[in-house]
Amino acid sequence: MSKIVILGAGISGHVAATHLRRKLSKKHEVVVVSPNSNYQWIPSNIWVGIGRMKSEKILFPLAPLYKKKGIEFKQAKAISFFPEGDKTEQKPYVLSEYVTGENKGKQEKVTYDYLINATGPKLNFEATEGLIPGKNKAYSVCTYTHADHAWQGLSALIEQMKAGKKAKILIGTGHAKSTCQGAAFEYILNVEQELRKHKVRDMAEVTWISNEYQLGDFGMDGMLLSYGSLSMKSHEMIEMIFEDRDIKWILGAGVNKIEDGVAHYENLEGEYKTEDYDFAMLIPSFSGHGFKAYDKNENDITEKLFRGFMVVDADYTPKPYEKWSVKDWPETYQNPSYKNIFAPGIAFAPPHAISKPRKSKNGTDISPAPPRTGMPSGITAKLVADNIIDSIKSGKESLNHKGSLGNMGAACIASAGFGMTTGSGVSITTYPIVPDYEKYPKTQGRQLGKTFGEIGLAGHWLKLALHYAFIYKAKMKPFWWLIPE
Repeated sequence: MSKIVILGAGISGHVAATHLRRKLSKKHEVVVVSPNSNYQWIPSNIWVGIGRMKSEKILFPLAPLYKKKGIEFKQAKAISFFPEGDKTEQKPYVLSEYVTGENKGKQEKVTYDYLINATGPKLNFEATEGLIPGKNKAYSVCTYTHADHAWQGLSALIEQMKAGKKAKILIGTGHAKSTCQGAAFEYILNVEQELRKHKVRDMAEVTWISNEYQLGDFGMDGMLLSYGSLSMKSHEMIEMIFEDRDIKWILGAGVNKIEDGVAHYENLEGEYKTEDYDFAMLIPSFSGHGFKAYDKNENDITEKLFRGFMVVDADYTPKPYEKWSVKDWPETYQNPSYKNIFAPGIAFAPPHAISKPRKSKNGTDISPAPPRTGMPSGITAKLVADNIIDSIKSGKESLNHKGSLGNMGAACIASAGFGMTTGSGVSITTYPIVPDYEKYPKTQGRQLGKTFGEIGLAGHWLKLALHYAFIYKAKMKPFWWLIPE
């Protein structure tokens, strides 16, 4: 009998848990440890943040589902890792602490045979002074509670605009090294459309602020897209969209301080500037959770497991950016020191930046961190689960399932508006996520045809369809496994 412990119940953790439970007999234990009581479909937070979808439509409680399906659930947070056990516990374990109920504050050693670290990122708001969701007129859509608060702030501002107040709206990244530009891009399109629906668009100045060197970088160094019968650079496409919607933009901006209605930032020229606003939604930087790891004698071995995020089968050898290769990216998400530990999704440490690192004239790093969200999170979680399943069934290590971000595609569908007839969508599909300049030297490291952009109602329909499909899949309803990651 094997015991598989999954830390986190987001996209990666939940995908891994559901596939493990479906494919392994009940004699094997599947245990999920997560501080969150609910599963949330994060891509739909955008609609919650404009008041077009209630947060209860994008989430459901985990405990009843897991109990029904035979998955043990502990509402607790991981504290530290003991991959060799300790002097009293011979099996490897994770020390966790319950966060609710009668056991709140109680610590427990959760032993395992296989461990999947799917804790995702820490939303590192404190890295930017004053960037606190719901404070200083600044908001977030990173969680459903944040998105609820964002709509409250935006709704109040819309009412003020209806009463004659001119307003400035600022949306983008809230740190010099933030990622998830795609989420902010989708939100700014939705907010702009919402202003039109409320007939107050002429009362608002809408501005995009980002650490990107060019529009459409998205932490992936931009891309060359097929656009109909033409080819177009992603920055040209996003410029066209912003110009059509009268959205201004500030690029190469490292936001470093938020005051009430004022964003302070440094640009690549080394200038320190400010931007006033009445409403802001700024994505924070992501970081690891600060986990510690210890050997059986309780010596600190954190560097074997973590470099911020978890160390996996990537090439972390220090090199100049120009020397990095697509081959440096991981394929199995297995920790090299402890072969029964894996980290899919956002939990693994990327070997290098995808976008070219840039510094301001003052030496400040201002460039996006690599994205690993959405489709890659689900795909990497499933392949990790399949390797564990094969290893258990065969009785020996099996790593036949592989998937590098260098040979994996991703689709980003940024809706604009809501409804079957009034919405729109910007669809961008990228293959591969990490550009392969050896394989595709003439098309910026990506395959045209599989890397394309579209604008129109069809993309919005697809976004709506995916919302309902993935909620259905996450609830493990009949034949849920037929829906791809």
